[in-house]
Amino acid sequence: MIKVDAKTCTGCKLCVRECPTGAIALQDGVAVVGEGCAECGLCSKLCPHGAVQRQTDERGRVKCTLCPVECNIAPGYWGACRRYRNVDGRLLRDAPLVIPAEPRIETERKLPPLITGIGAGTTAPCFAPAPYIVEGEVDGVDVVTVVSEVPLSYSGVKVKIDTNRYLGEEGAKVRRDGRTIGLVTTEEYGAKMLSLGGVNILHGKSGSTAARTIVDLAARRPVEVAIEKGARVVLQLGQPPIIDGRQDEKMRIGCGSATTAMFAPLFKEIADEVIILDPEITGLFSEHQAGRAVGMTWSGVVPVGRKSTIGRYFGEAGPGLGGTKITRAREAIAAIDPEVARPGMRILVTDTTGSTRAMFRLLPGGELEEIELDTKAQAVLDLIRENCEPARVSALYVAGLGGSSRAGVVRYPIKLTEAVHRGLVRLTMGGAPVWLFPGGGITVAVDLEKLPPGAITWVPTPATVAPVEYTMPREVYAAIEGHLGQVRRLEDVLQEREVRYLTQDFRQL
Repeated sequence: MIKVDAKTCTGCKLCVRECPTGAIALQDGVAVVGEGCAECGLCSKLCPHGAVQRQTDERGRVKCTLCPVECNIAPGYWGACRRYRNVDGRLLRDAPLVIPAEPRIETERKLPPLITGIGAGTTAPCFAPAPYIVEGEVDGVDVVTVVSEVPLSYSGVKVKIDTNRYLGEEGAKVRRDGRTIGLVTTEEYGAKMLSLGGVNILHGKSGSTAARTIVDLAARRPVEVAIEKGARVVLQLGQPPIIDGRQDEKMRIGCGSATTAMFAPLFKEIADEVIILDPEITGLFSEHQAGRAVGMTWSGVVPVGRKSTIGRYFGEAGPGLGGTKITRAREAIAAIDPEVARPGMRILVTDTTGSTRAMFRLLPGGELEEIELDTKAQAVLDLIRENCEPARVSALYVAGLGGSSRAGVVRYPIKLTEAVHRGLVRLTMGGAPVWLFPGGGITVAVDLEKLPPGAITWVPTPATVAPVEYTMPREVYAAIEGHLGQVRRLEDVLQEREVRYLTQDFRQL
């Protein structure tokens, strides 16, 4: 049993947050370990004060040897991975086996997996055959699917946040509960990108927090992260991000230059000049090629930013309007050439979502006064906004498949790797299609929203655990020297296990 020295414990709650079974609570400022403790030892490794000690208690417990953690599981309770349970002194994968509904050969002759790895169990040790190697007929083809739930140290998520708001600088650390779990990476069109996890972080001091975060995201649970010198963001798969306490609504329709070009004919009808704020490329309508194409000549207005090409100015990212450092619309106008500008001209300042809405009129003395937008100008900005997609969070789970994932399928792992890259073997995760990275090894990415919640778990090595399926014609399985002696008919497997179909509600997985 795990023991806590009450005199040494400071009540920092680190072990409470990180315990994979939720067996630790704080009582009177001291950590207390409950009966559900799986003796995984993570708390003793994490405790900064050495207040936690791992002591084995064999009474009625079952030792799990299906991963190097070797949990010691009490009767009726789960191991740290939340997959195996002590049921009457036996270690069971106590969850339904998940299979696709009505497997059929897809377009481009892609074979469907007969079953998924969800609920299948783990290949352990690595040289042992996978827990399920099944055979069945699909559209007249004799198909074999090999499945396992695979611990993956080389894993992480690439989080895509569709938003026009500033989150932080590239390379900035991303933290959860004060612990570093990733970093901000390069932006994509209309989206901010975070890289969370990865082997170096999983094996570092914050590994358990990173693994827990990946699993929480995959399960559609909200996760709050803090970006170094940037925003606090609540991430939830498929939902709008909440940035510094405010839920975002729209991602940009395009960069400032593209927005200028797309709506140039309409801008000509509502203003003499339009500045489209954007942290990448701010657009200046009258100078832009699109403005000239509709009959505009330069207005004499100079926007904030460093000039790139005609009508296009490099912006600067920040927490202000349109994701820039500008906090008031008037600040978007850096200068006005009095030799070119004419009194009475109207200057519209907006952004790539149409959210910023400010109209200015140039007075005879060169000053600017802010005026109300008329209904026609409002309608154009509404049109921009209607064409913006909703702000939302999505994520790719990226992993490199190594030992048990391959040796559990064939005797010579290189043959499986080659067959996967040649397209002879179809690889899926939880029944979902994956994208295979080129080059050596088997590195894949899968859309987390295509996996049922609960399909990905973690073990406190730390590593994430993902369902993996290899599907191929039986003749291919024989050619790559698979474990033919372990092949079982699908109907036999389904008779001995509780089954859940992919079309059903997976909230209880």
